[in-house]
Amino acid sequence: MIGSILITLALIASVFSVIMYYLTFKGFTNTLKFARIGFHTASISVIAASALLLHAILTHQYQFKYIFNYSNSDLPIGLLISTFYAGQEGSFMLWILFSVIVGLILLEYTSKRGDLEQRVMMIFSLALAFLLVMVSPGLKNPFAYIWSEPNFIELTKINQAYLSLPFLQNFLFSDPGTNKTFVQINADLAGLLASNGISLNNFIVFGKGLNPLLQNFWMQIHPPALFVGFAMAIVPFAFAFSALLKNDYRDWVKQAFPWVLATAMILGAAIMLGGYWAYGVLGWGGYWGWDPVENSSLVPWIIGVASIHTILVQMKTQSEGKAGRYVKTNLILCITTFLFVLYSTFLTRSGVLGDASVHSFVDPGMTVYLLLVVFIGSFALLGIGGIAYRWKYLEQTFAGEDNLLSRELALFTGSIALLASAIIILAGTSAPIFGRSVELSFYNELNLPIAIIMGLLNGFSLILKWKVNDSHSMWNNLKLSLLITIILSLLIIVLGSVYNVMLTLLTISAVFTLVTNLEIAFKLFNGRISKLGAYLAHAGIALFMLGVVATGGFTSNQHAELVMDKPVEVLGHELTFKGYTPVDGGRKYAFNVEVTKGSSTAVVSPVMFISDFNNSLMREPDIWNRITNDFYISPVSFQEGGTTSDHNHSHGTSVTLTKGESSKFNNAKIIFDSFNFPPESMTAMQAGGEFFIGAKLIVEFDGAKYSLEPRMTVQDGKKQFHGASLEAANLKIEMTNLDASGTVVLSFDTLDHTDEPAVNTENKSDVFTIEASVKPFINLVWAGVIVMVIGFVFSIVRRTKESQ
Repeated sequence: MIGSILITLALIASVFSVIMYYLTFKGFTNTLKFARIGFHTASISVIAASALLLHAILTHQYQFKYIFNYSNSDLPIGLLISTFYAGQEGSFMLWILFSVIVGLILLEYTSKRGDLEQRVMMIFSLALAFLLVMVSPGLKNPFAYIWSEPNFIELTKINQAYLSLPFLQNFLFSDPGTNKTFVQINADLAGLLASNGISLNNFIVFGKGLNPLLQNFWMQIHPPALFVGFAMAIVPFAFAFSALLKNDYRDWVKQAFPWVLATAMILGAAIMLGGYWAYGVLGWGGYWGWDPVENSSLVPWIIGVASIHTILVQMKTQSEGKAGRYVKTNLILCITTFLFVLYSTFLTRSGVLGDASVHSFVDPGMTVYLLLVVFIGSFALLGIGGIAYRWKYLEQTFAGEDNLLSRELALFTGSIALLASAIIILAGTSAPIFGRSVELSFYNELNLPIAIIMGLLNGFSLILKWKVNDSHSMWNNLKLSLLITIILSLLIIVLGSVYNVMLTLLTISAVFTLVTNLEIAFKLFNGRISKLGAYLAHAGIALFMLGVVATGGFTSNQHAELVMDKPVEVLGHELTFKGYTPVDGGRKYAFNVEVTKGSSTAVVSPVMFISDFNNSLMREPDIWNRITNDFYISPVSFQEGGTTSDHNHSHGTSVTLTKGESSKFNNAKIIFDSFNFPPESMTAMQAGGEFFIGAKLIVEFDGAKYSLEPRMTVQDGKKQFHGASLEAANLKIEMTNLDASGTVVLSFDTLDHTDEPAVNTENKSDVFTIEASVKPFINLVWAGVIVMVIGFVFSIVRRTKESQ
């Protein structure tokens, strides 16, 4: 109750602050102090509500629906704290918390810069109000009680001391399909418990817990970093709109530039932290999968980076009384950066990508869906409408031409290339909304030429001078960089066998960017270190591009079955399976593989376990990290050994696959494509009738593709599994279990396999099946991100000083 009151108070205070700031802007006196009081009241209320929610999580107060759904008492303290933002309600709350912290810093920053505060803080407070509406009572409120609407909870999560309560029998329900008993928690039961002096917090003693995919160290860092970036994205929007309000376009870029840089740095770093999490822990085998939700956060970052370069041009070309070049472009880019953050939120939280993205939340309900649309529409109307209102003045006042050989035009062209990439990614990301999808090759093939152009433009822009250049001086500046680029590129191409045309061009482009930036950075070490930022950031991006060339073009993969204590040659490494050991208190199992390469040996221990959260097999990869490459092992399945007949020795295997994963058996590759769960089956399931769920499989064998669909049917509460077979591949597939979150357990066998007793028996060894891969020079990717962030830090410090 107190939490909901605090959120409501924060909402009222933020709306009050918007009104007071608007009146101040219109010339009213004595309203500025009330606007500040309103914003501080909203901030204090949000911080207090966040502290209250965190306290409720740490003390396991399961009477709150959100806390019951996402936390549990057996989580370590770090992961328990991370359940604060594990669901929609808490992640909105985290976004709001970071927004008020950013807002307090912004208020202090703008209050020292003339009449900037009322114009900027008015828009910032408005965005805060919209976010607070999302978590207000009746919507995605993290303080909603679990009894506010009927919820069915497993009997095992109830305090056993209260199972003998006579009235409890009226709230017990059994599920014949799972043989589990549930308690219906509703207002009636809550009232009966209260009348007997029993609190819900004592009645419910276990929560559902955290999704096992999120139970990792990076869960404590990646989402908070991303929401800091989201919270900061409103600031460039607010500065741009403040310029439109005043119809003055000279000073705002200088004042906003540190915030634009900080937003791009944090958002970019957060995105790549997610990439490292996916690569090193989740077992996706790569750091970027062009997932729609991943893409939706990438688009605003790209637009933000484009705005950095055009803002730089405006600052460099403006003079006393004149605003400089690309005023309209900068207004549009700063406004659309935040609009696409909102669009990313809509894609993630509206449920429209439920079948297209592993990141997407479930359908939040029509009210929240419409509020998200209103949120986007309102700020689009403000931003785009404001530009349209001032467009005639902007067109008449800010027009000009750039010299063909000028740094201004090179930077603008680079920004256009970035925007082209953003449009491509946006088109592919939005396709699922219209019932379509694009292949991964769509992104790779269209973005690769753009990356090549951007690298070349970056290098050339540094060689060019501002305003006017002559070809002679340009050539003199270019000669050394070009010579070093040619030598280094040839070495990489020849030694690395980079013979693909597009990868060769990307290599040359990345090396050229690296050389030109490092050359200038080296010169700046003599007393001008403060100006290093841009060159370090660009050098980091160049290293990242070289890492993409290496990992994208030269990663090798191999499926292997490792028999206990029998060495196997895999991708030039000798692998020996040494058995498994219990870890994490016996809840997980580490499968130890001794990997030898030359004189070096390491034990790589991927993990598999059955999760109590969804009763599914979970897999965690392990990596042998080396300077020049990573040896990556992702577990697939494990077969226990024992005494078996030699007739059965080469038959049968069981695997668990998630959507898009594959396994090999008897020279056939089996790919789990998707579930077939038609609407009529869903309706029948909800009504307790007969229904089926199919697993759509694609089988590749002998150059041909076949479609199979084993099914699970449910009738009278009883499950039955039905297999599928393919004579061409001598293959029989049985489905033994499935999980609607996206996994299916399959059993493979040959059609000619019989269960006749064998004459001879043998002691069969344990078999551990893996997917192994070598990722060459992937450390360039991580090093590039680190160098880029360091460069951003240098630039932020410098530009903050200049904004005084």
